[in-house]
Amino acid sequence: MKVRTGGVTAAKGFEAAGVEASIKYKDRKDMAVIYSRKPCVLAGTFTSNVVKAAPVLWDKKVVEESSFGQAVIINAGIANACTGQEGYAYCKRTAVRAAEVLDVPEEAVLVASTGVIGMQLPIDRIEAGIEKLAKVKADTLDAGTQAAEAIMTTDTRSKQAAVEIDIKGVKVTLGGMCKGSGMIHPNMCTMLAFVTTDAVISKELLTKAVKEDVKDTFNMISVDGDTSTNDTLLVMANGMAENPEIQDGTPEYEAFKEGLHYINEALAKMMAGDGEGATALFETKVIGAATKEDARILSKSVICSSLTKAAIYGHDANWGRILCALGYSGVLFDPEKIELFFEGKAGRIQIYKDGVAAAYSEEEAGKILSEPEVRVIVDMKMGTEEASAWGCDLTYDYVKINADYRS
Repeated sequence: MKVRTGGVTAAKGFEAAGVEASIKYKDRKDMAVIYSRKPCVLAGTFTSNVVKAAPVLWDKKVVEESSFGQAVIINAGIANACTGQEGYAYCKRTAVRAAEVLDVPEEAVLVASTGVIGMQLPIDRIEAGIEKLAKVKADTLDAGTQAAEAIMTTDTRSKQAAVEIDIKGVKVTLGGMCKGSGMIHPNMCTMLAFVTTDAVISKELLTKAVKEDVKDTFNMISVDGDTSTNDTLLVMANGMAENPEIQDGTPEYEAFKEGLHYINEALAKMMAGDGEGATALFETKVIGAATKEDARILSKSVICSSLTKAAIYGHDANWGRILCALGYSGVLFDPEKIELFFEGKAGRIQIYKDGVAAAYSEEEAGKILSEPEVRVIVDMKMGTEEASAWGCDLTYDYVKINADYRS
């Protein structure tokens, strides 16, 4: 596997663009397109929230019922959520216009929106934006970057990743982009994520790979405990690498899963580290758990703890908050047997052992917690399973950003 620069245009045959359409913002790009020169098999996962935005309902239908997909139209600023039949009708109008200008079937067009809930889309601006996107779309690195920038809301930076793998001597590429900064919680979050690949793979096997991998990537991040109405992960495979078709249970499938996992984990960590108002990416890695599910539950419990997140922001080695979060996770364990560590570029120290505080330097702990990436290691001493979850610190700016989000 080779990590490379790029995003959704890294794989062969994919084009993208980002433009200003004045959907809600007046001074920045706010619409994007992803387009494949050839039809793609599709896979996707969506929000677990009972309240689902119109684009989620539209995309679920396309992924489940259409024979292929070929384009995604994305807007930022307005979520098209809780907008009734009118909002769903705008999804169809978006697909119809995109089909006309991109020369693809209407049922091959997916749509995605992010932003304020409850507002109706200015469909005339959406349709005009589609025309602008069609004129400037390209397969370049810059075009992919423009698209990644156009889907941002409260994000402070765009998020992209790409990787190359070898399938029986053929180079296969996967690339992705995402947005997400707030309203982020395990089991999908306020995220839009798009992964493209030129691999030859069946819809069934692609779906299997995607649904298995999100359990340890996008479903393991949290910023604020809120699960959105719009969460969408779409994966498109156009087969233009012309590799021998990837088969289940083969080394080639394992290589594809490794590449997909790299993209998903990289994007997930970018979102967690760019949490609204955040100053640090906060990871909890649980090792020595009895089961994989226990490890997931325990690690998520710690990164979701508001008190622990606040302590990370204050560079305070308050390990009691971590132990408390583990204790209310629902997993049974002996607190006198587990061990806790802080780890970062500044070093690694043990902070808890045998049921009491370990002998450590508060100054050294403070240095580790002052880094932009902070990791807590929890050794449960109960088995061999492990899992990681990612979040961020909780700062004053989080409240400021969300207190006046609509204005």
